[in-house]
Amino acid sequence: MSTETVETEAGTARITWHHAEKPRLVLAVSHGAGGGVEARDLQALAAVLPGRGVSVALVEQPWRVAGKKVAPAPKTLDVGWRGIWPAVVAPGLPVISGGRSAGARVACRTATELGAHAVLALSFPLHPPGRPEKSRADELLGAGVPTLVVQGGNDPFGRPDEFPAGGYALVEVAYGDHGFAVPKRAGVTQEETLEVVTAEVVGWVASLG
Repeated sequence: MSTETVETEAGTARITWHHAEKPRLVLAVSHGAGGGVEARDLQALAAVLPGRGVSVALVEQPWRVAGKKVAPAPKTLDVGWRGIWPAVVAPGLPVISGGRSAGARVACRTATELGAHAVLALSFPLHPPGRPEKSRADELLGAGVPTLVVQGGNDPFGRPDEFPAGGYALVEVAYGDHGFAVPKRAGVTQEETLEVVTAEVVGWVASLG
């Protein structure tokens, strides 16, 4: 594991690398508006994917590095993501652009522009809780590259059955909320739930070629 800082037009970002011994792909993945790269799903992917030939770059947006509590406007998040992109691109290695929640929106909005190989959208916030009319489906549908959405079955920002048909893959994480937490009554443990997330991502990455 190694850490580097990257200067962007939105401020200083930080990348924590989890290196594969012989990488064939890079997954650059960022956090949401309410948390950082310590999110359980991001940490689980960083633990598993390097052993499958995928180097993982956990990206902290400048506002998090600066210690701010509230994320800036989407346009500023995009600026930060564009700024880190050259640091995650390695010669000959395709880069998957990823994120959870607000980070997933950033990945979708910028994928084509940055030349991303694919997009991994964890807990894509299809709409604000209780406001299905405020759909962000156009961002997801406009990604323009192979896209996997991993969505909790009880996510208040959009349950899997609310997502429109489109040219992307969608996997439901049973009982999961926006952070893939599961209630005790679900009959599955948190560890088992995270294993579902990582297994689905591993299988999808393998299918990308």
